[in-house]
Amino acid sequence: MISIVPFGKTNKYTSRVGLGLAALGRPGYINLGHGNDLKNNYQIDHMQQKCVDMLNLAHDKGIRYFDAARSYGKAEQFLNKWIASKQEHQAVIGSKWGYEYTAEWNVNAEHHEIKNHNLQLLKQQWGESINLLHDHLDVYHIHSATVGSAVLENEEVINQLWNIKNEGVIIGLSLSGTQQSDTLSKALEIQRDGEHLFQSVQATYNILERSAGKMLQEAKYQGWGVIIKEVFANGRLTNRNQEPAFESALQKLQFIAQKHQVDVDAIAMAFVLSQPWVSVALSGATTEEMLTSNLKGLDIKLDLMDFQMLDEIQEESNDYWTKRSALEWN
Repeated sequence: MISIVPFGKTNKYTSRVGLGLAALGRPGYINLGHGNDLKNNYQIDHMQQKCVDMLNLAHDKGIRYFDAARSYGKAEQFLNKWIASKQEHQAVIGSKWGYEYTAEWNVNAEHHEIKNHNLQLLKQQWGESINLLHDHLDVYHIHSATVGSAVLENEEVINQLWNIKNEGVIIGLSLSGTQQSDTLSKALEIQRDGEHLFQSVQATYNILERSAGKMLQEAKYQGWGVIIKEVFANGRLTNRNQEPAFESALQKLQFIAQKHQVDVDAIAMAFVLSQPWVSVALSGATTEEMLTSNLKGLDIKLDLMDFQMLDEIQEESNDYWTKRSALEWN
């Protein structure tokens, strides 16, 4: 059974594993094998039913955090349908603003999403999210906040986020890129009368990319909920990764997985859940088989030899993000 834990020092409780909808809410995504998982059927009705089925499955298995964004195609719309079909649910629901979905329901597009962190888009997307999710929206993140975007220095945006927080919504930020720690450090400084604006952070942390670990631990110490995305490095930490340069690393992962009688993805999940400062680790599963395999990571206790072997395949942060940027939408 999935443990239910406090979400930082907020009034919410979440499961230690959540379901992210980045790969379920739109036809194209960068996960390895995404198109095959959807059987290349991108009809809206079909994808909506698939997403609702996955939400039901996840909820039945005890998952109590669902993650969406305005740029995840119709993810919020699909969540709306799921909520309407349930008489009651106990899930905490998070979404994000700051990217506009621009692929027009295509797998291939010049731009799948365009980043914009100005006040106008915040007001627009907040209205759109509330219109679909109503009072079910519990956590609202800036999508991929960075030092370079200067969103944390935009007083109009910050004031609007304080206003939304005063309505009872948990305000957070998601992070991306090599400067995750620098962005989080800056976000931790934003306070009024000793109260943090942000109470949640969603960041990339996995076996390969660990650069934000110390700052995420600090955020947890300060009372924030810590959500981990890209647990499986967009499929690179699964058996689907057949890059010749990754062969040695994959063999190590497969050795550990065989030892624990699971697949490689469960080891990736177990590694993230072994960090005591992690509140929620997101699965981006698009099939029942994938989710079931991911959840086996809950029961794995990695030993010292496992951790030593996993340390050997850690990548430099710059290398990780360079490889991520080269992944193809499918």
